[in-house]
Amino acid sequence: RFNWSELVPLRLWGRTLGLQTERSQFLLEGMPFRIFGGSVHYFRVPREYWEDRMLKMKACGLNTLTTYVPWNLHERDRGKFDFSRNLDLRAFLSLAAQNGLWVILRPGPYICSEWDLGGLPSWLLQDPEMQLRTTYKGFTEAVDAYFDHLMPIVVPLQARGPIIAVQVENEYGSYAKDSNYMAYVKTALLNRGIVEMLMTSDNKNGLSYGLVEGALATVNFQKLEPGLLKHLDSVQRDQPKMVMEYWTGWFDNWGGPHYVFDADEMVNTVASVLKLGASINLYMFHGGTNFGFMNGALEADEYKSDVTSYDYDAVLTEAGDYTSKFFKLRQLFSMVIGQPLPLPPVIESKASYGAILLHQYISLWDVIPPLLQPIKSEFPINMENLHLNDSSGQSYGYVLYEVVIFGGGHLHSRNHVRDRAQVFVNTMYVGELDYNTVELSLPEGQGFRQLRLLVENRGRVNYGLALNEQRKGLIGDVFLNNTPLRNFKIYSLELKPAFMKSLQHVSGWSAVPDYFVGPAFFRGRLWIEHQPQDTFLKLQASPLFSPVQEGWEKGVVFVNGQNLGRYWKIGPQETLYLPGPWLRKGSNEIVIFEERTAGRIIQSVDIPYLGRTQYVD
Repeated sequence: RFNWSELVPLRLWGRTLGLQTERSQFLLEGMPFRIFGGSVHYFRVPREYWEDRMLKMKACGLNTLTTYVPWNLHERDRGKFDFSRNLDLRAFLSLAAQNGLWVILRPGPYICSEWDLGGLPSWLLQDPEMQLRTTYKGFTEAVDAYFDHLMPIVVPLQARGPIIAVQVENEYGSYAKDSNYMAYVKTALLNRGIVEMLMTSDNKNGLSYGLVEGALATVNFQKLEPGLLKHLDSVQRDQPKMVMEYWTGWFDNWGGPHYVFDADEMVNTVASVLKLGASINLYMFHGGTNFGFMNGALEADEYKSDVTSYDYDAVLTEAGDYTSKFFKLRQLFSMVIGQPLPLPPVIESKASYGAILLHQYISLWDVIPPLLQPIKSEFPINMENLHLNDSSGQSYGYVLYEVVIFGGGHLHSRNHVRDRAQVFVNTMYVGELDYNTVELSLPEGQGFRQLRLLVENRGRVNYGLALNEQRKGLIGDVFLNNTPLRNFKIYSLELKPAFMKSLQHVSGWSAVPDYFVGPAFFRGRLWIEHQPQDTFLKLQASPLFSPVQEGWEKGVVFVNGQNLGRYWKIGPQETLYLPGPWLRKGSNEIVIFEERTAGRIIQSVDIPYLGRTQYVD
């Protein structure tokens, strides 16, 4: 039984000892302590809901919040830092303290997290020699500049705030390309004023390769294999055992199932970990959403990009609602703590606003001349090396490559498309090129014609040994009849807020015809009479309007300028989460960029559908 009611940040303001280890237990300010943690990422949750998720953590019996810090959001362009609005880390950590939660901060620089390039900014890849996650000078100089801005925000929130531990990098044992790297990251933290306990975090196989002297090793897993925690003991003797990531569910890839992890099996494993006297962090307590283009990808046997939802089958749903896991864990933790827990906050109801008509459209080909300036280049240029954004290149979205051809024939990508290209001759769709399809036949025709490749960055790989190879767009030559194409016009389609705003005022919007093939932008309005609530947008075929129309196929949805993320008819995800705070009373503008076949309506529904489920093995 532990009574931790006195061990909360606001009562231990200005503490002197912090979190320590004494043989096999943690001490907090000299008192026995166990970490009952949960992961919530501020960058995946609307700021208006941060406190709600924290109150639900407290009601579940947790005492510690863990969060990653995504470098690629805080420094989107090299040298320009953003810690405002939904990226206000200081506000998030201070709110945790006010709500009685300690914090384990995981500042990276690499975070994995099913997040584009594991949180590393894509402009690092402008350097053809870049060696990410090593002591390569180009990498450490960038990390140092980032930490110089990040650490002054978090350092004051140690003794006079909620931070009790800081993680050194993340799962480096699974990468382990540079034996000096972990010591470099540790020193970078210490030199900038980090004084709290340092930890590392690895899965079983990487455990012994990810250690660094002076940091407590912790382990990540979902199934408690026999001897797993003893293995942790063999790596570091006589130290408290901590599970930094107990995976409460799993993430989904486009084209696969929606993974779920059995609630009883999960709770039984947590109970077993607690019986062994270990501390635990639930990854995720609440997953949230990969809004915009920020999803990561896997590259094992083949490239698979992650879906927009980061529901994760976690303890709370993507929209922050309770699951059976929440109530089972609450019961378990309340028995261990032996104290009454706060009542769970009331759930916010969800809205079903019904059918929304997309009444106007404009073809991408009509948008390019007034809004986009081409970059002219003899050779194809990958996305990151385009001269844009104060020389930081393009990070996300699409790139359109145009080249003049004479005649048709055999088009071959030599596997230089990253990740998926729609191919057009003038405005006629010819086919797609990707990892599996590397050649197409182009129809013969009279005179000179425009060959257009609209290339989508579907998300950079976030885990494994291929991080240095994550450049996007065309990463090399494309051949027509064995001759490399030359003299490109290249258009950046990052779909940033300024572009989306200018799109509203461009001339050429017209009524949507019965049948239309993209790429094109579509717009409509959602009218809300009362206080807006969370809802889910379902993109589906609309036989009511046109029996021949197949419905929405693949693209991106924007609401009032906010990028909700990608949809794709191959699933599993069928609804996009639309947070109430992003809506307003009255008129709300919805813009959809559809790559291929468009519908006429989308549905606002009050229940998410994340796809056909499959239990995690």
